[in-house]
Amino acid sequence: QVQLGESGGGSVQAGGSLRLSCAASGPTYSILCMGWFRQAPGKELEGVAAFYTGSGNSGAATYYADSEKGRFTLSQDNTKNTLYLQVNSLKPEDTGMYYCAAGSQPCDERSWFYSERYTYWGQGTQVTVSS
Repeated sequence: QVQLGESGGGSVQAGGSLRLSCAASGPTYSILCMGWFRQAPGKELEGVAAFYTGSGNSGAATYYADSEKGRFTLSQDNTKNTLYLQVNSLKPEDTGMYYCAAGSQPCDERSWFYSERYTYWGQGTQVTVSS
């Protein structure tokens, strides 16, 4: 079973930056899509970014929520089975629990933000942004 562990959250002032990490272990070869989701206080879970590893004739791809484009950046270290989410220019509305998720189904621009597509979830890392 794939296991995910997030780290890197914290308390920052508006305008600050954080780098969130998601380390995967277990049969990671089965993962095709990894995503980051955020749950703000009193709000529903929402996708902020995802990475598709690619398969067959489909190359790797990254996806971002429209509201986060330009501020959030995904990167990965395949040697460490780790996906990073760099978050810049943080705003108070970015406050929430950030979860890493992974699934064995392909994802694309029309599906990556559906939480139901992901099988494995981490425990989350808290991000708090003060004004």
